[in-house]
Amino acid sequence: MDDPVLVQRDGVIETWTINLPEERNPISGEDVIDALVACVAAVNASHETRAVIVTGAGSAFSSGGNVKDMAEGRGLFGGKPHQQREGYRKGIQRIPRAMYNCDVPLIAAVNGPAVGAGCDLALMCDMRIASDTAFFAESFVKLGIIPGDGGAWLLPRAIGAARAAEMTLTGDRVNAATALEWGLVSRVVAPEQLLDEARGLAERVAVNPPNSVRMAKKLLRESQHLSLDSLLELSAAMQALSHHTADHREAVSAFMEKRPGSFTGK
Repeated sequence: MDDPVLVQRDGVIETWTINLPEERNPISGEDVIDALVACVAAVNASHETRAVIVTGAGSAFSSGGNVKDMAEGRGLFGGKPHQQREGYRKGIQRIPRAMYNCDVPLIAAVNGPAVGAGCDLALMCDMRIASDTAFFAESFVKLGIIPGDGGAWLLPRAIGAARAAEMTLTGDRVNAATALEWGLVSRVVAPEQLLDEARGLAERVAVNPPNSVRMAKKLLRESQHLSLDSLLELSAAMQALSHHTADHREAVSAFMEKRPGSFTGK
């Protein structure tokens, strides 16, 4: 059996590809959940990776939940209500928890439909680039269910409350052009340019001192729930750490000498 998530490493950049193209890359199966959580754990345990691209094999980014399993009451979708609650908590909800706590920046390269939990997977990433053939749908209500994997928290933060309500309560598709207009993605490119564009963005992130990037990402995450005073206190502590790194000294020297910096994570 092929790996449910392919991991390709190129220098300091990793690409994670959901590898179930014949099923349009659902993420509700235990094997995919385990694989994505393991990918995050591996990145957090090592300072070798500086940016990650997340994409899907074939023509879809991710179809979200496996509707066939849903219809047949298998896996995540089986059992009595209290069992299903635990199934979600110990199953697919492990993905947003892991992705949210990933230390390095995540870039979604949305190559095709991102539907339901697949839309939410893209939202779990820090940055999103879409192919012009992609579309997004927070489509849970179309199946008589609700966003069970954090979409109700993620989507309003990406596009605002009113537009998030429109997507969530209608379940309608949003094409790539509208996603760009609404700020759901930062750019839209031709399909053949998508991975190159994502790679270019990853390289622009990865060229910077890795510890500073990780701490800056942490501040952005913490800013979503901290008061300004609390965030300033955390910023002061992280800044003090930053000033005492070799990479900071190298960055200042490179700036003064008008040359590219060379950063080691020390």
